[in-house]
Amino acid sequence: MRKNPTAAEKKLWEELKEKRFDGLKFRNQHPVFRYILDFYCHEKKLAIEVDGDIHINQKETDAYREDYLKSLGIVTVRVKNIDIEDRIEEVLIRIRSELRDLY
Repeated sequence: MRKNPTAAEKKLWEELKEKRFDGLKFRNQHPVFRYILDFYCHEKKLAIEVDGDIHINQKETDAYREDYLKSLGIVTVRVKNIDIEDRIEEVLIRIRSELRDLY
């Protein structure tokens, strides 16, 4: 588990914590099997992963992880650090859209 969240993760967590986001409970740094999800809503089975520059070279690993999570019924939304930092409202709209598509 990471002890130091990125600035983008902190910013997104401010929007998600304490049921601030549409009344849904999100957990941060939530373990699922051998993976740590950046943010997770158990009620909706939605994981939010915040990607920085390092993720450009991790597509294969991320795909395997997402397939595993999908086998558990967990949908993963990937967002970039820069999008959170520069366009947080658009990120929140995208997350809401993903939630609507789930049900």
